[in-house]
Amino acid sequence: MSRMVDEIPNAERSMDLLRFATAGSVDDGKSTLIGRLLLDSKSIFEDQLEAVAATSQDKGYDYTDLALLTDGLRSEREQGITIDVAYRYFATPARKFIIADTPGHVQYTRNMVTGASTADLGLVLVDARQGLTEQSRRHAVLLSLLRVPHLVLAVNKMDLVDYDQEVFARIHKEFTAFATKLNIPDLTVIPLSALKGDNVVTRSDNMDWYQGPSLMHHLENVHVASDRDLVTSRFPVQYVIRPKSDDFHDYRGYAGQLAGGVLKKGDDVIVLPSGMTSKVASIDLYDNEIDQAFPPMSVTVRLTDDVDVSRGDMIARANNAPKPSQDIDAMICWMTNEPLRARRKLAIKHTTRTGRAVIKEIGYRLDVNSLHRDLDTGELGLNEIGRVKLRTTVPLLCDPYSKNRTTGSFILVDEATGVTVGAGMINDAD
Repeated sequence: MSRMVDEIPNAERSMDLLRFATAGSVDDGKSTLIGRLLLDSKSIFEDQLEAVAATSQDKGYDYTDLALLTDGLRSEREQGITIDVAYRYFATPARKFIIADTPGHVQYTRNMVTGASTADLGLVLVDARQGLTEQSRRHAVLLSLLRVPHLVLAVNKMDLVDYDQEVFARIHKEFTAFATKLNIPDLTVIPLSALKGDNVVTRSDNMDWYQGPSLMHHLENVHVASDRDLVTSRFPVQYVIRPKSDDFHDYRGYAGQLAGGVLKKGDDVIVLPSGMTSKVASIDLYDNEIDQAFPPMSVTVRLTDDVDVSRGDMIARANNAPKPSQDIDAMICWMTNEPLRARRKLAIKHTTRTGRAVIKEIGYRLDVNSLHRDLDTGELGLNEIGRVKLRTTVPLLCDPYSKNRTTGSFILVDEATGVTVGAGMINDAD
């Protein structure tokens, strides 16, 4: 393993990763934009392009439909819409990218929440001819609820309005005013044409009035390292490693992915929920020892003392540990046809910890189009979002979602079917 790591050039090993999710109304051109990014960044094979060109010709198009690169389901191609979340991976010399092409239709809100939950940046597309729509606003609200720290509004199909600066300025002003009601720390607005390639990878000569960056330049240079919590150390234990071999007879390490803060050799730590304290003896990455770890590194931590640690426990700094909580106040996106009502019992998974939960009450249902809170509701239906209080059988080692998107989130599972039925974002815990 170490030989493989050593053979990777340092520049490639340290290359930054950006996860971003696309969202927008049906026919705003999300899939076409991603296809254009893949094509112009030379991230697709010739045979893939030839197959898409042939399919486009069979459909009678006089152009290559780049949306076919991401809309892989037959029903998506037939209807010309995105239904499921499509993940695509590509890289430029500056950065690696993971794209989540999320559905635009309201009935697939759960899919969009899933795709955007881990995103560093949200890309909302609007059709320059249509301007802001109800779906555009809804997607901006969802990205705000999910605490996606960076948002790009891409005003697409500028070629169909003759690259009119006034059309762009009107949409820019309207969306900026709407965004003041939301929690959007960083907003960038870019005019482009995904079909023609204007301002996607390179700056467009057709819009010389626009002085900002192309979309690709912005994606390559947006700063995301400071978005992660590097103060509050959180290390959920995923697996206990005990090789019991001649070479590692006494080795006992705790593997997992660091969810927050920085862990260093010699740090005073506490193991939760037991409350036992110890020190970090070493941090192993592959079979190399490193001095410190930071999110989202997956490492193995060894402690100086033989304390009882198992999957589901959390290692944290002794002077800055989460308070174990069983009463949770959270925003929940409901993902199944059977409504969520009070007193329903479900399985809950939070980081690496699992247990059972009962819904104590549903505070309100949120209208993601108007931000209105329906206080009279007694249930949440499919794709609806609301504020819920629940009680868990095991203490959760959690933080507010606004502080840490990993330790502040959970999923709810139907115990009878094993299907994930809800995704939660913690407001507070007692």
